[in-house]
Amino acid sequence: MSANQDSGTHLEDAQVLRPHAREFERAFAGGARARLFFSPGRINLMGAHLDYNGGPVMPTAVDRGTFLAVRPRSDRRVVFAATMADARPLEVDLDALPRERTGQWSDYPLGVLVEACALARVRGCASDVQGLDILFGGNLPVGAGLSSSASICVGTAFAVDALWGLGLERLEIVDIALRAERNFVGVQCGIMDPFAVGLARAGSLLWLDCKDQTSAYLPLDTANLSIGVADTLVRRELAQGAFNERVAQCREAFEMLARHQPGAECLRDIRYDTLTAHQHELSDECARRAHHVIPEVARTFAAKAALERGDVVGFGAEMFRTHASLREFFEVSVPELDTLVQGAEQSEGCLGARLTGAGFGGCVVLLVRKGSEASVAARLAADFSLRFGYAPKIDYFGGDSGPREVRI
Repeated sequence: MSANQDSGTHLEDAQVLRPHAREFERAFAGGARARLFFSPGRINLMGAHLDYNGGPVMPTAVDRGTFLAVRPRSDRRVVFAATMADARPLEVDLDALPRERTGQWSDYPLGVLVEACALARVRGCASDVQGLDILFGGNLPVGAGLSSSASICVGTAFAVDALWGLGLERLEIVDIALRAERNFVGVQCGIMDPFAVGLARAGSLLWLDCKDQTSAYLPLDTANLSIGVADTLVRRELAQGAFNERVAQCREAFEMLARHQPGAECLRDIRYDTLTAHQHELSDECARRAHHVIPEVARTFAAKAALERGDVVGFGAEMFRTHASLREFFEVSVPELDTLVQGAEQSEGCLGARLTGAGFGGCVVLLVRKGSEASVAARLAADFSLRFGYAPKIDYFGGDSGPREVRI
């Protein structure tokens, strides 16, 4: 199936997107109706900071995400606008696209546009593509660790493909989104986020091996389990630089340790005994990063095995262990995140919790038994409010089937 085929429009999609269509009419007065698209966010349950180290990850898409209203123009101009507060519009020419990022939200869809135009040139149809008016919106918290950037990039690539008729396969959509973030925005991210959004299947976790890009779907017992998100409301303004720093530290650790383990291709391949025997050759920071990554690979395989045998308690225990490692060795947690996880460990009905996303703020993902959602949320909110003087935002998300066009 080509990526631009409608994957199924649901009544709730139309209800959610209809107000966005009206916003488009206000922002871009006159002309034909816009086509509407939805692209989900994602939560990663296991495999923290493993994707750029070649390890396995276990994300799932959520039923909140990015809204896009898109209409073709008669010229070769593309206008990006957004419903978010303080989001300045951007207008560009397809024949003279910017080569450098602006530091604004629009860098993400602009990077996709750059990659899509490059692909159109390779395919010999660059002169045929038309300008676009695009309005972005959504109900996914930005900067919360739910991969709003991948949601925007995958959604933009999906919509551009649909309007330009490039006939892209789903993995090509994912690749464009990934290259936009790496090459244009400058975030040295792994492959997990665009894969999790682009290959989503409702009711399943995606098992993605980031070394060879093989994937499978693991059933999630949504009849008895709920996935919650507790948002600290701490936004990660400085996270990009700290994230890139950790990518570099992991690369440095691998390059040093690989000298003692011939055949290793990435940090995921390094054995724990190799690390312990040669950690004195690493800087303190690089050693701590490796002490997270290498055991996290084992924890993620253990979590997969627990899920496959129906041991949700064992799966949740691995989530708690992951958070402790992210706090102690990868140093990407903050007190607000730690308080939520500590409260989750003491809440009957909560099986597991850890920070999700890059860290430095954002959200904690919760694995909760059905029927315990309200009591877990109340316990977490009470503990958090007592310490920080305000309440976190706690919600429970459904799964999602991935990017799609919505017809209303």
